[in-house]
Amino acid sequence: MLYSILIYGSEESVEAWTLQQEDEVLGRHAALRASLLKQGRLGPVLRLEPNTATVVRRAGEQPIVTDGPFAETKEQLMGIYIVDCPTLEDAVRATRELAFDTGVFEIRPVPWLDPGVVPARTPPTLR
Repeated sequence: MLYSILIYGSEESVEAWTLQQEDEVLGRHAALRASLLKQGRLGPVLRLEPNTATVVRRAGEQPIVTDGPFAETKEQLMGIYIVDCPTLEDAVRATRELAFDTGVFEIRPVPWLDPGVVPARTPPTLR
């Protein structure tokens, strides 16, 4: 089963991390990606640009477009993993490796995935 791991957190808190804190969190992300990749269970991974969201809502006949980053939540969506795990418990285990102080992680089944054709754009420091 495919699962999405949606990473929410306080962008303000993350931007205030020391270099050591960021290296520690990104190191755990890199280790999880390497492990899942080796097992053939890693799908797309996205890190979203902070404080740059545009929100579109339907209001009557015309959509309303506003600046984000909020979509009715206190935390901002910061990133997404798609993982192939045999059970929800396996997805929870993988998610525990990503935890950080202000992080909230939502795991949802993915009934279908179209990977498209966009090539990876991973900075060398995140590989």
